[in-house]
This record gives sequence, structure tokens and C-alpha cells, in this order.
Amino acid sequence: MTTIASNLQAVHDAIASAATGAGRQTVEISLLAVSKTFAPDVIREAYRAGQRLFAESYVQEAVDKIEVLRDLPIEWHFIGPIQSNKTRAIAENFAWVHSVDRLKIAERLSEQRPTHMPPLQTCLQINISGEASKSGVDPDQAGALAHAIAKLPGLKLRGLMAVPAPSDNVAEQRFYFAQLRELRDELNREGLKMDELSMGMSHDFVAAIMEGATIVRIGTAIFGERTYEDK
Repeated sequence: MTTIASNLQAVHDAIASAATGAGRQTVEISLLAVSKTFAPDVIREAYRAGQRLFAESYVQEAVDKIEVLRDLPIEWHFIGPIQSNKTRAIAENFAWVHSVDRLKIAERLSEQRPTHMPPLQTCLQINISGEASKSGVDPDQAGALAHAIAKLPGLKLRGLMAVPAPSDNVAEQRFYFAQLRELRDELNREGLKMDELSMGMSHDFVAAIMEGATIVRIGTAIFGERTYEDK
């Protein structure tokens, strides 16, 4: 078994264990492999090992890889910060976008989504731990934005996403993930129909699953440490 295949198996085993501990079914949780900075051949290796959902954070890098890997029926997710001049490329190439935090960006994605494609599956990014350096809408402002996005024809609002402040304290990890779940449930009581919680990464996905994550975004635990270059 290759390293990536064995890493994927270990992550699946950990997801299953966390789900059991939370009294949940493993099928409720999707594994999103965060492949940013890794070459197409690495993604192919993960695909051969059974992985189908991949996430990218840099638009041009992602579009280049999507073109090279067009022979594979991969479901592509965009999870990075979104600039206005990048919305068309996202709208035309991705099945999901997790990082919408402004109405202007949502409107551009809706307008630029090709009519022959299904609505762009969308998560609203919440700055759940209030970090000044983090993207995401303030929880207090999430309701108005979520209701506006839900009305846009080219998008389908599916849930909330967050990247809480990093912590090694499991109780603190769970605190922020619980806040995101509670916010989603509150918004659903207002009439929205969101079924997804995109939360949890390599260092904290077990805590996220304990608090209801439906999508975990795992990169390092699958592909190893990244080497970053200027984008």
C-alpha cells in the first residue's frame, strides 16, 4: 500500500472511530482531501486509493490542475479566500465553494455560474473565534447574509464553514465547533435549510466530528507537510 493510500485508510479509520464515539454514522461525514500545493500526480495517487473529493485554495493553481485531471470525475471544492477577479474561474470550475463571506462575492458567483451547470453548492464562512486575521463573516451578521445568499439563483446554500483559532485543547476545539453548529441550527429555525457543517482539519477533525461536522477538510494527514511558494 502506498503512503497516501495508507494515510487515507488511517484517516478513514479515525473518522469512523470518532463517529462511533459521537453516536453517529460514518456515512454522515465526507472526507475532503485538501490538495493545495500538491502536484496532479499526487492527486491521481489519492484518486487511485479511492478519494473523490478534493479541495483547493489558490484559484490559478486549481484551474491548472483541474484541466490536467479532467479525465477523472473529481468533485472539486474551493476553500480559500475569494477575490472579486477570481469569481468567474470559481463559478466555472468548482462544484462547491466553502469560503463565501460577502454578498458581493456571492452575487458574482451566482451571475457567473454557467446555466448548463447545477447551482454552485455554497457554504458561508464564519469567523467563529473572532480572529482579526481570519476571513469569515461575524456570527452576528451571518443571518442577514445567509438569507440573502439563499435567494440567489446560481447558488445553493448548503451550510456553514469555519477555521477556528488553532488549539491543542480538545475542549476549546469543541467549544468553537459547537458554536458553529448552534449557529447553523438557529438559522435553520429562521427558515433556511442548511444540512452541512464544513469544519475540522488534520489537527482537530475528531473534535469537529464530536460536534456534528459533516465535511472534514484534511490535507497534511493525507499528503504530508506542504512546501509553500508565492501564489
